[in-house]
Amino acid sequence: MSEFDLRMEKDVPPALIGKTLIFRTRTSRRHFLLQVTAALAAFTLGPRFLALARAAAAAATKTADLSTHDAVNVRLRINGKDYAIDQLDPRVTVLDLLRERLHLTGSKKGCDHGQCGACTVLINGRRVNSCLTLAVVNDGAEITTIEGLANGEQLHPMQAAFIKHDGFQCGYCTPGQICSAVALVKEGHAKDDAQIREWMSGNICRCGAYTNILAAIKEARDQSGAAVKG
Repeated sequence: MSEFDLRMEKDVPPALIGKTLIFRTRTSRRHFLLQVTAALAAFTLGPRFLALARAAAAAATKTADLSTHDAVNVRLRINGKDYAIDQLDPRVTVLDLLRERLHLTGSKKGCDHGQCGACTVLINGRRVNSCLTLAVVNDGAEITTIEGLANGEQLHPMQAAFIKHDGFQCGYCTPGQICSAVALVKEGHAKDDAQIREWMSGNICRCGAYTNILAAIKEARDQSGAAVKG
């Protein structure tokens, strides 16, 4: 028994000395068992965790070296401006290039699986889900995003129509909706309500503003005087 324990017993009433000693002994044994268990666990599992950490670090380094080794240079014309993108990972999509590297954040990442249409941009005049399109595949292409539709302070007719008819609520899907609608009219797929709904079905509005979107597209179509296919 240590000097500390002797001093502590002087402060304990005689009737409680036995209980106090039993309690202290049990507590000390519990702490001892916990320390032994922790030591055994560290001895047993420590090398395994260390090996896993080293393997993960090696894999990350290998991936980084691979992407650097395979990096490519891409030239794009985006919203009327030429971009030279050097040392681009060939796995980067058009959407991630626009948002993360060029800071053109108008195009939104919704589902990231090409199912919601929030990322729609125009590539060489065609509407494309940019989350599924590799940037390297479009080397030399001309890309138009929502930022490039307006002419300075003058909105594109489709943008103005969406505002007029309140074709958006939260606004998250709106850039993709507008880009898709612009291409839709140029394609001649805006003959009637049913055709517009069919050809806009790849653009989802979770707020449910479809009636207003339809009205906006029809007005922009009529203002443009675009021919429509049968």
